Amino acid sequence: MAMMAILLAGLGLHGARAAGSCQGLAGMRIGDATVTSAQPVTPPFSAPNIDPPEAVPVRQPFCRARGLIEPAPGSRIGFELWLPPAASWNGRLEAIGNGGFAGSMIYQPMAWALAEGYAAVATDTGHQGRSIDAGWALDHDQAIVDFAWRGVHETALAAKSLVGTYYDRPAQHAYFNGCSDGGREALMEAQRFPTDYDGIVAGAPANQWTRLLGTSIWNIQSLDASPASALPPQALRLVTAAVLAQCHATDGVLDDPSQCRVDLAPLLCRGADHQACLTRPQLVALGRIYGGPRDESGRSLGPGFSPGAEAGPAAWSLWITGRKGDGSGSLADMFGGGFFRDMVYPHGGWSFARADLTRDLAAAQARFGDLLDAPSPDLSAFAAAGGKLIQYHGWADAGIPPAMSVQYYRAAARSLGGLGKLRAFWRLFMAPGMYHCGLGPGPNAVGGVFGLPAASADPGHDPQHDIVAALDAWVRQDRAPERIIAARYVDDDPAKGIAAQRPWCAYPAVSRALGNGRFECRDAQDQRSPGAR
Repeated sequence: MAMMAILLAGLGLHGARAAGSCQGLAGMRIGDATVTSAQPVTPPFSAPNIDPPEAVPVRQPFCRARGLIEPAPGSRIGFELWLPPAASWNGRLEAIGNGGFAGSMIYQPMAWALAEGYAAVATDTGHQGRSIDAGWALDHDQAIVDFAWRGVHETALAAKSLVGTYYDRPAQHAYFNGCSDGGREALMEAQRFPTDYDGIVAGAPANQWTRLLGTSIWNIQSLDASPASALPPQALRLVTAAVLAQCHATDGVLDDPSQCRVDLAPLLCRGADHQACLTRPQLVALGRIYGGPRDESGRSLGPGFSPGAEAGPAAWSLWITGRKGDGSGSLADMFGGGFFRDMVYPHGGWSFARADLTRDLAAAQARFGDLLDAPSPDLSAFAAAGGKLIQYHGWADAGIPPAMSVQYYRAAARSLGGLGKLRAFWRLFMAPGMYHCGLGPGPNAVGGVFGLPAASADPGHDPQHDIVAALDAWVRQDRAPERIIAARYVDDDPAKGIAAQRPWCAYPAVSRALGNGRFECRDAQDQRSPGAR
């Protein structure tokens, strides 16, 4: 206890109470953090998730500590820490990342973590609101810094201190689990604060933030180039069917879309009936979305989106093509519009109709590139600290181009001296047929943040099926994951049982479908289909 008191004093922790006292945490100060409330919770209990609005059932007793961190004038970082009873604590901490523009805690993965014995923590990253809204950033520079990196980092420091106080011993290991913006947060932590977490799960990371949201300008202007450029759902269904046929997808899912050359010229309309064909402006728009944004000189500014999953409930109509003709509709409108309108050009009357990609991307990078982007492929400090990183990305992702993850991983291999050195601490899994962070026509459930729970007789403890368990086994037992078995549930409902399973393979291996529900991991060069490059 004497050593713990010295540690707490060194961390600037005031008002320390006896270990295990939940109410005793209330009012405690840890540096710039204050615990505003701490209450024991006994089931039945439902956490009031804000975005999406739903009640998340929590079936384990825990201590619910909430607080504020104020590291600078105008900064108010909210956080919430769930602490299981000492007898059921596994000795570890799991932090949950955010999505979009953040603004609230995501309670479902916190409940999953708690059920596995973790202390779980999350943050609103310095503001409150819906994840599709960036209005909070107007005239609020400190909130932007909090969103960029400070909120997650400060929460890590506060959570570790509180865990040590509550249990009278520090967490043996601390993990971060995020997807989308949470994936950006994950890589930001690995780059800027390599000792905050021993293990990190980074799903579909938006780490190239400015380029990614610049892509929204490119795509929306491509779709709005003429009235005939729009891509309604029927057109997307035609495209997906053609791509799957050309690439010989035996199970309706492409193993690796980058390995197939797609020729959509046969879909060009030859007469007046446009019901079962595409107009030339539609084909041009498609080509631009596949090809990715370019500047005025034709230089690539980032990859485009993968073919083979254009149609679907959480595919292109939701993210890219759902246009209403008034600058709203798709999530690309909301995220891209919010970023440029409320952050890059506040009060400037910016719109997609008047946007200029080269100019606006340059302005975004000049103002926010060093703040919001996490592009560095050099994670040598994280590796030197003993950190382990699992990155994953769905090949059917319509929110963040899947090739962004592949390009980043390859750049990291070059930076660190080869794939062998990279694989000592980092694995990338590309998921056939998975949408943004989960769901999709391919098996997609491995736990994570926005996905569905893993299919296992022992969920949460099975590194073959659960991505956080795979990370934990790598950190604690040095069992590096080479494959993770994902599940697709009937109607995406775990209660209805498993419809299909498929391994995700550690890059550069590809999960290849052999037919009859059989799969194997093969190097990409052995994966090429008859239509491949």
